[in-house]
Amino acid sequence: MNNGGIGFDQVSEGMSVSRRHSGFPQSDLDSAPPGSQIPLLTYGDEDIEISSDRHALIVPPSLSGHSHKGHPASLSDPTIAAHPRPMVPQKDLAVYGYGSVAWKDRMEEWKRKQNEKLQVVKHEGDPDFEDGDDIPMMDEGRQPLSRKIPIKSSKINPYRMLIVLRLVILSLFFHYRILHPVKDAYALWLTSVICEIWFAVSWVLDQFPKWYPIERETYLDRLSLRYEKEGKPSELSPVDVFVSTVDPLKEPPLITANTVLSILAVDYPVDRVACYVSDDGAAMLTFEALSETAEFARKWVPFCKKYCIEPRAPEWYFCHKMDYLKNKVHPAFVRERRAMKRDYEEFKVKINALVATAQKVPEEGWTMQDGTPWPGNSTRDHPGMIQVFLGSDGVRDVENNELPRLVYVSREKRPGFDHHKKAGAMNSLIRVSGVLSNAPYLLNVDCDHYINNSKALREAMCFMMDPQSGKKICYVQFPQRFDGIDRHDRYSNRNVVFFDINMKGLDGLQGPIYVGTGCVFRRQALYGFDAPKKKKAPRKTCNCWPKWCFLCCGSRKNRKAKTAAADKKKKNREASKQIHALENIEEGRVTTTKGSNVELSTEAMQLKLEKKFGQSPVFVASARMENGGMARNASPACLLKEAIQVISCGYEDKTEWGKEIGWIYGSVTEDILTGFKMHSHGWRSVYCTPKLAAFKGSAPINLSDRLHQVLRWALGSVEIFLSRHCPIWYGYGGGLKWLERLSYINSVVYPWTSLPLIVYCSLPAICLLTGKFIVPEISNYASILFMALFASIAVTGVLEMQWGKVGIDDWWRNEQFWVIGGVSAHLFALFQGLLKVLAGVDTNFTVTSKAADDGEFSDLYLFKWTSLLIPPTTLLIINVIGIVVGISDAISNGYDSWGPLFGRLFFALWVVIHLYPFLKGLLGKQDRMPTIIVVWSILLASILTLLWVRVNPFVAKGGPILEICGLDCL
Repeated sequence: MNNGGIGFDQVSEGMSVSRRHSGFPQSDLDSAPPGSQIPLLTYGDEDIEISSDRHALIVPPSLSGHSHKGHPASLSDPTIAAHPRPMVPQKDLAVYGYGSVAWKDRMEEWKRKQNEKLQVVKHEGDPDFEDGDDIPMMDEGRQPLSRKIPIKSSKINPYRMLIVLRLVILSLFFHYRILHPVKDAYALWLTSVICEIWFAVSWVLDQFPKWYPIERETYLDRLSLRYEKEGKPSELSPVDVFVSTVDPLKEPPLITANTVLSILAVDYPVDRVACYVSDDGAAMLTFEALSETAEFARKWVPFCKKYCIEPRAPEWYFCHKMDYLKNKVHPAFVRERRAMKRDYEEFKVKINALVATAQKVPEEGWTMQDGTPWPGNSTRDHPGMIQVFLGSDGVRDVENNELPRLVYVSREKRPGFDHHKKAGAMNSLIRVSGVLSNAPYLLNVDCDHYINNSKALREAMCFMMDPQSGKKICYVQFPQRFDGIDRHDRYSNRNVVFFDINMKGLDGLQGPIYVGTGCVFRRQALYGFDAPKKKKAPRKTCNCWPKWCFLCCGSRKNRKAKTAAADKKKKNREASKQIHALENIEEGRVTTTKGSNVELSTEAMQLKLEKKFGQSPVFVASARMENGGMARNASPACLLKEAIQVISCGYEDKTEWGKEIGWIYGSVTEDILTGFKMHSHGWRSVYCTPKLAAFKGSAPINLSDRLHQVLRWALGSVEIFLSRHCPIWYGYGGGLKWLERLSYINSVVYPWTSLPLIVYCSLPAICLLTGKFIVPEISNYASILFMALFASIAVTGVLEMQWGKVGIDDWWRNEQFWVIGGVSAHLFALFQGLLKVLAGVDTNFTVTSKAADDGEFSDLYLFKWTSLLIPPTTLLIINVIGIVVGISDAISNGYDSWGPLFGRLFFALWVVIHLYPFLKGLLGKQDRMPTIIVVWSILLASILTLLWVRVNPFVAKGGPILEICGLDCL
C-alpha cells in the first residue's frame, strides 16, 4: 500500500482538515466509511457548474470503471495524447470513493449545500471588496451585475486625435484672424472675432467631457441568481416610484393612468414596489381618475404578468402596430386579450366622462360621495390629502394576488408660502414615502413617461445592488425616448445627440447629469450624505532598510503631505456644508473642533436631526436607516397621521430641505441643480441604455411648444448661473471631477451663446447690404486654414455619429435646432432670467393656440403665435433679402464683383439653411400662410427695402456720371 504513496493515517489527517472547510456536519463525515469520505478539491466557493475534467483531481478514463485500489497507468505511447495529471499521482484513488453509489449521493447533497451557501450574499455586499478588486469568477451568482464596454480604439482614437488637431487648427485660425484685420470694416471684423472666440470656448466646454465615452451592459440573470433564490422570499431592494402631475386639463388623466398602470405591472416583486402620485393641483378629477385606475389595475396587472406583455401601458400596447401573437403560445391568450381590450375601452369611457364632467366646475365646488366638500376646491388654499388605494389588506387582483401599493398625495398649500413648484412636490413625496414605506431607492417619472420595459427596475438594480461599485452610485439615469414624433423629427425633439453622445461621454467621467425623469435614486444620496470613501490599502515598505533611513528621507515629504491633506480637509468642510456623517448618526456622537468624540444624549441628537430633517420623529428615524425599512410596531393610522404632518406648509421652515436635502430649490430646472449637488458630494451616477427603451414619453412636436419647452430649460440654466450654486465657483475641494465640472459649466453657460449667435447670424446680411466683409482678401494660406477648419468640424461630427450610433439626419437636425433655439428661446430666457434674478420681475411668455389640423402628426402643423418667433423670423428675412441684394449688385456691376460675393453668400446661405425647419414651421402646411407672418414679412421687407434704397447699390461707387447730351433743351 505504501509503495511510494501516502498512508491511510495521512489521508485521514488531510480529510479532517478539509472537513473544517466543507458544508457537511462533522458527525456525518466521521460516521461514513473511509472509502466514501469526500475531501474538498477546491475552497468553499467552488462552482457547481465546473465540469469534472476541470477539477483539481482528474481520473484517467482507463480507471473510471475500476473500484479497486491502484495507481494511474503511465502513457508511454507517444501517439496517445497525454491526459492531465493528478496533483498527487501516488495517492490511492479508492479512498476518494469514485464510482461508488454512496459517493454519488453524498456528492449531490454536497453540491446542493454549496449552491445555497454560495448564493447567500447580503444586500450591502462584502465590505472588503472595493472598486477594482478581483472576485473569483467561480459562481455565476457572484460575478458583477454589470460591466463597462469601452468604445473600440479604432473609433475613439481617431476621434481624440482629431480633437487635438482641431485645437491646433483653431489656434492657427485665430492667429490669422487677429493679425489680419479688415481696415475698411474694422467694426464688423472685431465683432466677428469676438463671436468666434466665444464659439470656440463653447466648443471646448462641450467637447472635452466627451473624451472618455463608454457603454454599459447589465446581467439580469445574475441579479436573479444572487437575490431571488427558489423557494425563498426575494431579496431585491424595495423601490418607491414617484409620479408628479399638476393640471389634469393640460396633462390628461388617461396619460397619467397609463403611466401608473405600467408601474403597477412592472416585473418586480409586488411587495417591494410602492407608487406615489403627487397631485399638486389638488384636482378631484385626478383623484377620481386614480380611483378608477386602481380598480382597472386589478384586471390589468395579472394579465400583463401572466402573458409577459410589453409595453405594460394599455394605451400603447393596444395601439401599436405589432404582431401581438409573437412568442405567445397559451391557447387562451387571444380570448383574454380581446376581453381585456373591451375592459380597457370601458375604462377609457369612464375617464373621458370624468374629464367631460370636470370641464364645468359647480359654483359651490365639488363634493365627495359622503356629501362633504372636496378639500381641494381652492387649489391655492387646501389641507394635505393622502389616500391609499392599493396595497392594503383585502385589496387584491382578480386572481387573488397581492398588488403594489398605490398612494395619492396632495401636499398642503396656503397663501403666503413659497411651495417651490415641482421641486417642493417631489420633496413632499420623499417625506411621505419615508414615513409609509421608506424604500432605499426611488424612481421618479413624469406623468407622461410610462415604463416601456417592464424590467427597468431590475436594470437599475444591477448597478445599485452591485456589491463592488453599487455603494458609490447616487442615481441611475435612463435616456428619454418618445412616441408620436414624425419620422423626420423636424425640431430635434428626440434629442438623440444629447442622449446618445453627450451622456455616454459623461458616463465615462463621473456619470450623466440628471434630466428630470426616468431616474432611480439612492435615498441616502438625496438626503445629502457624502459618498462612501474608498479604503486605501496600507502602504507597503521594504523591511531591508533601517528605520532611520525612512526618517531622514521621508520626514519632510510626509510633513508636507500631511499639511496638504489637512488643508484640503478643512477646505472641503468650508466649501460643502455637509449635513452630518452617517457613521456619527448611527453611533450617536459628533466630533468637536479639538478632535475628541463627545457622546451626545439621545435628546440632543434628536434635536440636531430634527433641525436638519424637520419636526417628525418618525421621518427622522427612517432617515437614519441606510438600507430602508420601517419601524416594527408602528400602526398604519399613526403613520398616516405622521405623513400628513410632513406635507404641511411650514414643515420645511428652518430646515435644510431644498438647500442640502432632496430636490434643490432656486431654479425651474431643479434636475440639473440636484444632480450637481450629489456629484459635489463625491457620488457618481450611471447611464443605463437597455436595448428595449426603459421609458417612453410624449414630446411637443410643433414649433411653438418646442421653443417654449427650450425656453424653460434655458431659463433654469440662467437662474443657476446667477446663483451661489453656479458650477463655475461652487463646490471646489469636494468630489467633483474637473471634466464633469466642465459639463456642468456648459449646461448653465449655453444660453449666453445666444448673444454672439444672433449677432453672427446678422453679419452676412449686413455684409451683403453694405458691400463689406469680415475677412480681408483671402490668400492661399487663409484658404487652407478655412478649409481645414470646416473639414475638421465635419469629420468630428462623422466620428461622433459613428461611436454614438447616431444617424446623420438626427445629427443635422440637432445642428439646425441649435441655431433656431439659440436665436429665439435662449435669447428670451437670458433676458427673462436677468430680469427675474436682478430686478425681481417675473415675465412669462405665454403660448396661445390659433389653429389645428386633424390626422396623424396633426400637432406638427399646429401654429401658435408667440414672441419667441420674432428674432428668427427677422434673421431669416434679412438674410434672404441680403442674398437678393448681393446677387442683384453683382449682376449690375459686372464679372469682377462675383468673386468677393461668394464668401458673403456662403455665410448667408449657412444661416438660411439652418433656419429652414423654422421656415417650414411658420408656413405650416403648404396651402397655409398665417396672417401674422404675412404682416411681419411685409413690415420687415419694407424696412429693409428702404435701407437698400439708402445704400443704392445700382449707382456707381464714384457717384453719378453726367455727360452733355448736345441737345438744347431750352
